[in-house]
Amino acid sequence: MAGEDEALLYERLAADVAGLIERGALRPGDRLPSVRRTSRDRRVSIATVLSAYMKLENLGLVEVRPKSGHFVRRSEGTVRVPRTPRLRVAPARVSVSDGVATLLASMRDPSVVPLGAANVSPELLPIRALNRTLSAIARETSTAGGSYDAPPGLVTLRRQLAKRSLSWGLSLDENDFVTTIGAMEALHLSLRAVAKPSDTVAVETPAYFGLLQLIEEMGLRALEIPAHPRTGMDLDALDEALGHTPIAAILTTPNFCNPLGARMPDESKDRLVRLATRYDVPIIEDDIYGDLAFDGSRPRPAKAFDRDGRVLLCGSVSKTLAPGYRIGWVVPGRYQARIERLKFAQSVATPTVLQMAVAEYLEKGGYDRHLRVLRSRFASQVQRFREEVAATFPAGTRVSEPQGGFTLWVELPHEVSALELQRDALERGIAIAPGPIFSARQRFEHHIRLSCGFPWSPRFEEAVKVLGDLAHGAVKAAAKRHRTSS
Repeated sequence: MAGEDEALLYERLAADVAGLIERGALRPGDRLPSVRRTSRDRRVSIATVLSAYMKLENLGLVEVRPKSGHFVRRSEGTVRVPRTPRLRVAPARVSVSDGVATLLASMRDPSVVPLGAANVSPELLPIRALNRTLSAIARETSTAGGSYDAPPGLVTLRRQLAKRSLSWGLSLDENDFVTTIGAMEALHLSLRAVAKPSDTVAVETPAYFGLLQLIEEMGLRALEIPAHPRTGMDLDALDEALGHTPIAAILTTPNFCNPLGARMPDESKDRLVRLATRYDVPIIEDDIYGDLAFDGSRPRPAKAFDRDGRVLLCGSVSKTLAPGYRIGWVVPGRYQARIERLKFAQSVATPTVLQMAVAEYLEKGGYDRHLRVLRSRFASQVQRFREEVAATFPAGTRVSEPQGGFTLWVELPHEVSALELQRDALERGIAIAPGPIFSARQRFEHHIRLSCGFPWSPRFEEAVKVLGDLAHGAVKAAAKRHRTSS
């Protein structure tokens, strides 16, 4: 098989395994041969096997179990994933800030169980080691922080990011990066670079409410493109939208989008970039969760398929290292000069000492070891939360199956209002994120997002059970009203 096109190899391997499953040679619960063994037996690369197994996951035939491998999915009692929303081709003004305000207020109360915000428990992050590095820099470099590191930012950090780009499937230079105050500034600068007020931006739905807030505050309009819970943005729907509506930019998170945790296959990322090229539209790519694949891989961003610099790649260490340091970056491609001007006008520079601390931590080489542990923890936490939701929520509940990140998207029975559930849960000391804030049109009235960024504990187990009880109560109340009215 040597020399055969890589895409054909993984397609053939996926088809062969799917055939074994369909014929019953591989039965529900059976473990697939390991990636290394299959690579050896079939004489193909490990990347080819991973691509084939990922396609089988996306088809719903195979599931990944942390630290165990790939297994044929069991059909009995399996909770279905949420349904994909329909395309609505008319752009909409965004209005989510009021709903987000309630969620943000709950974050400030330490007594509330934090299932609402997509935050990582500090105990899972190397904060102490990073703070020691920061203290040493402050002691040993007496002039640190005495001047601005004007755009593009601290060169030592940009060099470390350029080295890391090799693991992303890219080969970037230090001069390709502009450091920012978190990924949100990177996204904000990117939107300002390519769009003006009243322009329309294509965004997957459901989408992280912070992205929708950016669109709202900038006076832009959102065209919501349906996202599949396993494979992300529906590119057929995007193609249709691009053909009917002038779009200033495509804003997307191909790797483990929040809240779905979906992973867009590489062939779809390539198609996404080709669509953007055909319609001459820039892509703003949020890759903040790219390092958090449960299977230990590092999926390529869409930027890896960029041929003419139209993809603006944004990222940060907020979900993997230190959210409070607010260190992010953008790879602006053809928009580099404009991004640097906007960065200086908006915030002058990213804090020097914090950039130095992150750069030194990355240089020491402990980051990859930390990521391996973090991915494993998130995989087991998400699985535990998912199992508890499946066991305690009403019949008809659907739950996403993230392939990375640490959020769950839950579709509730139609009798359960997400906003009412949020209100009732807060009265019980539990914060959740209601579905309407993940849509420009306030769709997803019967959906919620749960954050699994904290280790499973009796406190979280009890909170999920309380949510299940509240949802059961809403279903029973609706049934009682129906009996009374009839």
